[in-house]
Parts: sequence; C-alpha cells; structure tokens
Amino acid sequence: MASVLLTYDWLSKRASLFKSLTGLEVSEFDQFYLQAASKYKDCEGKRLARPDRKRKVGAGYPFKLHLRERLIMLLVYYRLYVTSTLAEVLFDLNQSNVLKDIHKLEMLVKEILPIPQKVHDKVRRLQTLEEINMMFPEFKAFTDATEQEIPRPKDKRKRKTHYSGKRKRHTVKTQLTVNSKGLIIHKTRHVKGSTHDYALFKLSRPCLPGDVKESFDLGYVGVKEDFSGLNCVLPFKKKNPGRGKVGVKAAELTEEQKAFNRELASERVVVEHTNSRVKKFLIWGSEFRNRRRRYDVVTDIVSGLINFRILGTLVV
Repeated sequence: MASVLLTYDWLSKRASLFKSLTGLEVSEFDQFYLQAASKYKDCEGKRLARPDRKRKVGAGYPFKLHLRERLIMLLVYYRLYVTSTLAEVLFDLNQSNVLKDIHKLEMLVKEILPIPQKVHDKVRRLQTLEEINMMFPEFKAFTDATEQEIPRPKDKRKRKTHYSGKRKRHTVKTQLTVNSKGLIIHKTRHVKGSTHDYALFKLSRPCLPGDVKESFDLGYVGVKEDFSGLNCVLPFKKKNPGRGKVGVKAAELTEEQKAFNRELASERVVVEHTNSRVKKFLIWGSEFRNRRRRYDVVTDIVSGLINFRILGTLVV
C-alpha cells in the first residue's frame, strides 16, 4: 500500500532538507501551521458557504491528508513547482486532487500571511515619523519591475502584446516596492510583458509617506517631471546628442555623477535581492504553467512568505 513520502514527522528531522523543499525553517512552519489551524474552520466555512451549493456543507469525502501535510504540499509545489504527477507520488494523493487541494488552501494562506496588500494598507495609516522610520529604515524605498516567462499564447494578438523585447520571450510583468530590509511594501497586479516599467508605475504606484524617498532605475526616466511632488531619486543618464548628429557620442558623466550612480546602485541592490528571493519559489521563477487568472494569487502568497521570513510574524 502506498504512503505519503513527505510527511512532517519525516521532514522535520531533516532541517536543511525541510527548508530546501518548503522555503521555511521548521520553527517558521510550526508557527505557520498553528496560525492556519486556528483559522481553518472559519475559512472553510466562508469557502463552503456559497449560494450556488447543490449539496449540504460537509457532504462528500473528507480530505485524505492532514492539514499539516496539505500545507507542506502547497509549499513544496510553490517552491519546486513540481508537476501534479510527481506530487501524486510524494503525497500519495490522486493526481486530479493535487491542485484542487492546493487551490482550496490558498484563501486560508493569504489570510494569515503578511501579503503586500496588508502591508501597504498599514503604510497608508502611518502618521508619526517614528512609525514611518520603523517601516522605512532611513526613510528609503526601492521600486523595480520583474518579468516571468509564460507559454507562447495561442491567440495571435496576445503573442504580440505579451512579447517582451528585453527578454525575447512571452512574459508577464509585476512591479515591487520594498524597504531597505527587503520587505515587500507594494506589489502590482501583473500586466503584459510588452508594458514599459514606467507605464506600469503610472498605472499602479504605491502610496508612500512624503518623508520616504523612493529610488528608481533608468527604466523610470520621466517620473520627476510627471510627478513633481514625488520624493524620489534616479541615476544620472548620458544625454543623447539628438537627431541629425550621427556619429556624435553622448557626453560622458562627471566623476561626481558616476560616484552618485554607484552609490545609488549599491543601495538599490536590496530590490534585486528581493527579486531573487521571490524567484527561488519556482512557481514565480520558472515558466508559469498555470492559468494566468491565478497569477496574482500565487505571487501574493510568495510575497507573503518572503515578508513572513523578514518580519518573523504572520498577521500584520
């Protein structure tokens, strides 16, 4: 008779393997599980209390796996982005039920994790300088966009709109704003890969306190002119000599400007590290095989897991 290969009892005795497979330390998962278990009944009630039900609540077969193993399955799926065939072997669960179980847990997981929407709502309520400085050490924030490859769309129109000239692939794009600790303060909904970084910023930008200086890269040139009241900083860029001056090179930056750019780049590395952290969860780091309508739910949960590890707490 088959049995679950990846159980909590077996994995928890192998701390390094546990972290590699789930993205969390054993102690972090314990906190995660206890919080999920305390809210599980209410979340299940909300999920099942829908007006179009044809059967009574509680009808049907019970879940085969314990809540603890189901949460491990979700984390392993997000971290390694395994196929449902492999998940069937690892968790002794019918292949057709693997994703169903994961989808049913996502509402619960989003409720207990410090997803960017919750953090951003808290930022909007900050009032004193002390509160702002606690959320934004040194009163700094960093914004950047990241892309993820998707399968080639069957729709010819979408092949064009989702094609990223930078990546030379079909992609979707998401913008992240983080503080100097790497905490994800704000995350946009995904847009098609051909969207320019600055266009995405104008479409959906974070609401930060005026005392916080927001840092951008050269993909956001024009933000100072379009948002004159925005407290922000950009690196210096060589000025194009203009039309009709073929062969004329742009003037070199001064040593002071180069030094400023280097210092700004060293500060902005925190957002690059955050992009790297989220992509260690291969559901965000490799080609996205799921339906795109689920994309924002998935990236919310991954962002919440990153924030949880930074904050050391679940509910914000």
